[in-house]
Amino acid sequence: MKEATTIQLKKSVVKELKSIRKYPRETYNETISDLIKIAKDSKKRRQYDEFIHKIQQAKMKQLWDNEEDEAWEDA
Repeated sequence: MKEATTIQLKKSVVKELKSIRKYPRETYNETISDLIKIAKDSKKRRQYDEFIHKIQQAKMKQLWDNEEDEAWEDA
């Protein structure tokens, strides 16, 4: 490790970090790095889902907002 810093964590946070380690000797640095990777992947997935949702909204509006459907509803 080139550079290191000291951070303060609540004991409850340390306990949670210990509970999610992949293996008993995994360092906090490795555990936190994995959490960061998971968070970034999740953010990318949410952005993709939002993109797909926007595309679907436009298509659904095109499918449902038409004169035939409105005439059927009024009948």
